[in-house]
Amino acid sequence: MTETTFEDLLARAQTLVASGRRSLLGIVGAPASGKTTLAWGLADALGNRAAVVGMDGFHLAQVELRRLGRTERKGAPDTFDADGYVHLLRRLREGTETVYAPEFRREIEEPIAGAVPVPPDVPLVITEGNYLLLDEEPWHGVRPLLDEVWFLAPDEPERLERLVTRHRRYGRSLVEAQQRALGSDQRNADLIVATASRADLVLENMPLVNFAI
Repeated sequence: MTETTFEDLLARAQTLVASGRRSLLGIVGAPASGKTTLAWGLADALGNRAAVVGMDGFHLAQVELRRLGRTERKGAPDTFDADGYVHLLRRLREGTETVYAPEFRREIEEPIAGAVPVPPDVPLVITEGNYLLLDEEPWHGVRPLLDEVWFLAPDEPERLERLVTRHRRYGRSLVEAQQRALGSDQRNADLIVATASRADLVLENMPLVNFAI
């Protein structure tokens, strides 16, 4: 089987750019699968022809998670404003106005509103997140709004190692990071992996280093 390279993916993204209308590309995968790295690698290569909007900007705020009793389950499908995400994608698809998307800041574990401007003349919006292919309300409204969806399925031990490293980078001890990665994160990962069949392209065991040129 021929290995997919970053150049192959960039060429596929450039086809969407050249379509003559606003296109939306989704990148999905389990936590630490390389979604953000790939999205920004493509956007950097495409310059002002692409913008990146993360699904994570629709995380519910910590205060709301506490009110709902979902703090320990942060990252599960019902800890996001999925309806808000679908509504934003509809606005982005129309491409008739500047849309200000939220952004998730890991250093404070909170979303920041209006942090990502997407002007109407940007032909490609790349959106990345966990649940783009989830076939349940209200998430099932995401897939029809995307022109293509790519699913990242990296080597599992490598993904888990990156996930533990990420958790430690943001203040968790090694034990806490491992418990999170193998606990609630893994339950979410299992749910995400089950949606891979709905993707247009599944990228298996593609090294993260291949996501940049």
